[in-house]
Parts: sequence; C-alpha cells; structure tokens
Amino acid sequence: MKEFTCIVCPKGCRIFVDGDGKFTGAGCERGIRYVESEMENPTRMITSTVRIRGGELPRLPVKTSAPIPKKMMLRAVALLNDVTVEAPVRCGDVILKNILDTGVDFVATKSVC
Repeated sequence: MKEFTCIVCPKGCRIFVDGDGKFTGAGCERGIRYVESEMENPTRMITSTVRIRGGELPRLPVKTSAPIPKKMMLRAVALLNDVTVEAPVRCGDVILKNILDTGVDFVATKSVC
C-alpha cells in the first residue's frame, strides 16, 4: 500500500492506494487526480537563484514557469550553476529558456536594478 498526502487544498488528506489501485482517504475527486498524476509522472516547480552582475543583490531569485518532471530536477538546477545575468532584470524575464527541452523556462521572480 502506498500513502500520499494531497497538496491540492489545505486539508492535506492522507490518501492510500492498495495493490489493486483502490483509493481510500481522498476527500474529493481532485485528490484522486493528484495521486494518479503523482503515480504516473510526478512534477514539481523549482525555485532557486542565479548570479547577477551590476545589481543591488548578488543573487537573483528564479523559478520554473511550470512544473517539470521530478526526475529532471537535479539536472535542471545544475544548469543554473553556469548562469550569470546582467542587471537590470524585471520580474517575469526569461532567464533560461526551454529547460532540458521541456518547453518550461526559468523566469526571474524579482526585479533587480
């Protein structure tokens, strides 16, 4: 039996899936869809930072524009080690395009002058 904690709403239902694929503990249909997604292809948003030159801060916060497959997270974050941007940067600017051919970008989450 596998156990998941649903993150779709603040309730945090503990959902169990047995060997036959039967769900118990889900408070709603959204929780079941969440667990099905987690079992098939778990995805995560990434938040991190990159170096920035010429700005008031030494690091620029960034995030993915959409969730990426969990199995790609370490490789995606490693790409940021080689990134240095020049100030000014505006919140929402694309910092690294099409991460690992996923169609997802790293974008700035703060404007830095």
